Parts: sequence; C-alpha cells; structure tokens
Amino acid sequence: MDYIVNEIFPFFKLHPILTLGWLVLFIMLINISIKMKLSKVKSISNLLAVQMMNNQNAVVVDLRSADNFRKGHITDSINILPIDIKNGSIKEIEKFKASPIILVDDNGINTTESGDILSKQGFSQIFTLKDGIAGWNGENLPLVK
Repeated sequence: MDYIVNEIFPFFKLHPILTLGWLVLFIMLINISIKMKLSKVKSISNLLAVQMMNNQNAVVVDLRSADNFRKGHITDSINILPIDIKNGSIKEIEKFKASPIILVDDNGINTTESGDILSKQGFSQIFTLKDGIAGWNGENLPLVK
C-alpha cells in the first residue's frame, strides 16, 4: 500500500496526459472485449475455417477492396465491400443465409461490424477469420490470383 501512495500517485500527478492516455486505452480494450463476447459473430482459426469450407460448405466473404481481392484471395470467396453490407447490397450471398459465412479482411480486425449487420439481416452462422488474409498467407495456405 505504501508503494501505491509513494510511487503510483505521484507518477499520476506528474504525468497526467500519459495517465489519461493509458486510461483511455484500457477503457477501449474493455469495450472491445465486451462487444466481442456479446457479439453473435465468432472468430475462428485458419484450421477451423478450412474444415468448415470442406465439411459444411462454408462461404468465404472477402471484405477487402477489389484491388486487394485480385492480388490474392481464398478459393471460391466472394468479394463484397463493408459499405455494400451496410447498405444491404448483398444479393450475391442472399442464398447462403443458412450456411456458415466466414468474413475475411486484411488482418481480422474490421470484420465484426459487418458480421453483426449480416446477423441482423437473417444470416444465422457468421464467423470471422482470426488473422484475416495476413494470417492465412502467413501459414502458407493457398491464395487464388
């Protein structure tokens, strides 16, 4: 307890901006963690994604730009931009509402919002690829160009 009073509190007083920055980051981290836990969208590994594609006919939806999609994408994936999902322009995947959908982006960070929107539009099984195309490529899994 003496350590906190003698070391930590004086640090906070001497470095208010740094302390505020750390506090904001901590709150953001907690917020993201809570959103992920409450979301119907679950993150999956590359191995599980491959198993789902092979055994459950999972559909891969690539959320990257058309240019990045052309540079390399997962076999049979469908390229749809997040803005199209937000606007409801998802005719290409409407028929897959009962199938598992695996959302992919560059690094697995920006897929949850699109997944939540698809879930609200009636898609029952939404997943995100944990590390996106970067993780897929990092494990030397095949990409189609």
